[in-house]
Amino acid sequence: MGIRRTISIMLLAAAAALALPRQAAAGDFRPLETLVENALREGVFPGTGIAVIHRGKTIFHKAFGRQTYAAASPAADTATIYDLASLTKPVVTTGIVMQLVERDSLDLDAPVSRYLPAFASRGKQSVTVRNLMLHNSGLRAHTLYHKTCRTPEEVFQAIDADTLLSTPGVRTLYSDLGFITLGRIVETVTGRTLDANFRQRFALPLGMRHAMFNPPASLLGSIAPTEQDTTWHFRTKRPLVHDQNAALLGGVAGHAGLFSTTGDLVPYIRMLMQGGTYEGKQYFTPETVRMFTTRTGRNSRALGWDLRSLEGPSSAGTAFSTSSWGHLGFTGTSIWIDPEKDLAVIMLSNRVHPTSDNIKIRKFRPLLHDTVVQCIK
Repeated sequence: MGIRRTISIMLLAAAAALALPRQAAAGDFRPLETLVENALREGVFPGTGIAVIHRGKTIFHKAFGRQTYAAASPAADTATIYDLASLTKPVVTTGIVMQLVERDSLDLDAPVSRYLPAFASRGKQSVTVRNLMLHNSGLRAHTLYHKTCRTPEEVFQAIDADTLLSTPGVRTLYSDLGFITLGRIVETVTGRTLDANFRQRFALPLGMRHAMFNPPASLLGSIAPTEQDTTWHFRTKRPLVHDQNAALLGGVAGHAGLFSTTGDLVPYIRMLMQGGTYEGKQYFTPETVRMFTTRTGRNSRALGWDLRSLEGPSSAGTAFSTSSWGHLGFTGTSIWIDPEKDLAVIMLSNRVHPTSDNIKIRKFRPLLHDTVVQCIK
């Protein structure tokens, strides 16, 4: 009887163990997989990596497709490295600014000219650091500096010499120029480069091994290609980053330039979702995280992060709450976090390969987030 009972207990334990993965997955992700497979067939992107974080755990992490549309192209996997484009803004620049503000090294309400005196020219003396973070500085959205500038210093001088399109604080206009300027402020305040700041503050302690600017040639086989730049006319070798202004700035800029895998972004996003702490180490206080990710009034943006639209369509879909915050990247990347659902979705792709004329991802993003919510119900 003892042997039979032992065998019965072992069989029950085995059955329970087999049942655990479904329970731990906290959802059926077959609809998500079907959605992505259909997107691959429709040419939304050559490949993608998607990670879903729910209630402190990564409950889905999978790659789909290939690095390019060629049949012989390497399959995408969770270690595929993508050009994050404008996700650099919240992950790198905003993250560093959060620490500097928390430690009283940077004043959000100080004029930019306190840190960069030359910026005050041409009527920009009242623009504050907060205005840059909220994208309501009055600076223009984008300028093709490679047409008129040859060095990073010439780019900075061009921004300093530019005029405002509107009074600071009045109009929200998403601006690469503002975050290029924020990157300069970070370097001025800390006396270290933007990439050195990110590496020491976040990448190394969080174990983000492949989150970096200017990845070395040894990693090229793991990097999903973007779009060939046919307008680069400088004698110097072009940095790999897709964004032309980031390339002109040496591949390291406050608005673009970071490369990463989905897996390397997971600990960073989990840290933010957990109030600034990850595996016993505090990167921010909970108050700082709330300050930078919470809507003020009816603002369309938080400090460095985008917000789920109160009205109208959103790339976060319809199922994410209006408390949600996130950001998009031009190359086909996104992060959205819903604090009410304790849910985050990280999606990386190279939808700009071989051409950025492909904008099918605009319809895919809302479906992605709605489908994830459906999967975890």
